[in-house]
Formats: sequence, structure tokens, C-alpha cells
Amino acid sequence: MRFFWGFLLFLIVQRLVELWLARRHTAQVVQMGGYEVGREHYKWIVLTHVLFFVGVMTEVTLTRRGVSLYLPFWLVIFALAQAVRYWAIVSLGPFWNTRIYVVPGMVPLTRGPYRYLRHPNYAVVVVELLVVPLMFNAYATAIVISLLNAIMLSVRIRCEERALYH
Repeated sequence: MRFFWGFLLFLIVQRLVELWLARRHTAQVVQMGGYEVGREHYKWIVLTHVLFFVGVMTEVTLTRRGVSLYLPFWLVIFALAQAVRYWAIVSLGPFWNTRIYVVPGMVPLTRGPYRYLRHPNYAVVVVELLVVPLMFNAYATAIVISLLNAIMLSVRIRCEERALYH
């Protein structure tokens, strides 16, 4: 259980740092004339991520199944996803955000992981929300949160596509 709580603490700190970075980037992008789109669905994305943490904590604590026999495999997948996450953040620079900001006249990025995937950060989130619960045999959380995330990403990606590519 010590590994679980340490890993969860790592994820929470990671999210808090990302929120701090997003706020910093927001200020920079707004100074460039950027504006937010998709604000109305953002709260549902946040709720999905909060439910992820609540779900995995609750399921792991109640079921006490321990770590997965496949933990080394899941950790490799998780680490690869994190590498792609940071590659995307670095590639976007001040334009990376947890929200959707549009800067008039800017064109969508086509370097870094964006050369290979249109939405690499969302792919990372899909992997992460599935793999982390599986590391700790939290199957219900993996399924429910992955389904909620799929619904949210279908809304989010459509909104982002309209804002950035039309």
C-alpha cells in the first residue's frame, strides 16, 4: 500500500504542477490576444479527473487486491506515456494548456509528437486513466473512468477541432 499512496501522491503533485503551468501559459497567451473556447465543458473534464482519483483510492482501499502481477509492464506503458506528455508540453511551449485557447493567426503545431498524432496529450490521458487503475487491480475504476473520459474527449476534441482547424 505504501507504493500505491506514494504513486498517487506523485500523480497529484504532477497535476498541481500542470495546473500551475497552465495558469502561467494562460497569462502569456491572453497577452498575445488569445481567448478561451470550450469553457462550458471544462468543469466536466475536471470532475472526471477528480472521480478518477476518488475511484482509484476507494477501490484500492476497499478491495485490497494489491499491485498487479503485470506492474512492471504497466509502469513501462505509464513511463512511455509520460515521455509523450512532456514532449507535447515542450513542443507547444506557452501554448500548452489544460484549457483550449486560440490565438488569432496561429496555425496548429505540426512538430514534435504533433507530427504523428493530432492530439498526443489526449492519447496520454487515455492511457494513463486506464493503466494507473490496472497497476493496482482497480478494474471498475479503469472501466468507468475510461468510459467517462471517452465521452468527455469526444466533446473536447470536437470543440478543439472547430476552434483550431476551421
